[in-house]
Amino acid sequence: MDALYPRLLVRDFPAAVAFYRPVLRELLGVEPVKVLPGYANWDIGGEAGLVLFGRDRLAEAIGTTDLPQTGRDTAMLVMKVDDVDAAATRLAGHGATVVAPPQDRPDWAPTLRAAHLRDPEGNLIELQSY
Repeated sequence: MDALYPRLLVRDFPAAVAFYRPVLRELLGVEPVKVLPGYANWDIGGEAGLVLFGRDRLAEAIGTTDLPQTGRDTAMLVMKVDDVDAAATRLAGHGATVVAPPQDRPDWAPTLRAAHLRDPEGNLIELQSY
């Protein structure tokens, strides 16, 4: 179960895949589970180990396309939860700021629901269920 994992938000997606594919093969013996335009993931022991995601694609989702590339997020923590709406409310109650409210994201995955928040330090968090 992919409960908690890092997602790197990359500017040059093809170059990032070209780097991580051989590195993860040589160091951990893993191949990508999926490589799609703007999205790639590697599992380790049946769970998500690393995900690459196009930075521009995420900027569109959370409304930061007006920022220059150097001002956009470069990483986020992804948490799989049973109820995105309830989890977003709970995190907000602990001081997180909602960046993109809970919504269905069928263009990312057929049954994906996600919300994006920032912790008190400004780190980006994605809550997801599918």
